[in-house]
Amino acid sequence: MSTPLSLTFDAIECIDQLKAVGVPEDQAKRHVKMLSMVVMQVEARMEDIAAKRDKQSEERFDSLADRSEQQVKGRLDGLATRQELDIRLTTVEANLRRDIKELDARIETTKAELKRDIKELELRMVIKTGAMILGGIGLLFGLMRAWPLPVQYVPTTQGMHMPMPSGQGVPAPSR
Repeated sequence: MSTPLSLTFDAIECIDQLKAVGVPEDQAKRHVKMLSMVVMQVEARMEDIAAKRDKQSEERFDSLADRSEQQVKGRLDGLATRQELDIRLTTVEANLRRDIKELDARIETTKAELKRDIKELELRMVIKTGAMILGGIGLLFGLMRAWPLPVQYVPTTQGMHMPMPSGQGVPAPSR
């Protein structure tokens, strides 16, 4: 709290000064009486203003203190205890294990489906390859039938005899 400002007012000296300038004594007393009332009102007003200022300062201080206290409490409330963190961690670990098992099961299912699909495609490829080979062979035979290759007779000299004209006998061996 600030200290109140007090105005010092010497009424006797003021009356003497007013009389010195020619103001009658009873009029000077009335002036001094009015002036002292004004000084008391100014002092009262100054005390009220100082009290209001002190009250506002206290309220601001209390408000700031309350706000700071609430912020600290909020931060402390936001901090989890070690036990709460352990519980949360255990829950997260359990959820992760469950998710990993689900993913493993999905992977195995997908792997089995892919193996089945590959086997099926493999069989289709064998059938289609066989059909293409048979088609190619059929086409080759068809082309050979349409345009046959000329056959060339090549006689061999050993053991082959010329046929005899009919009606002639067997020739005599030459010596």
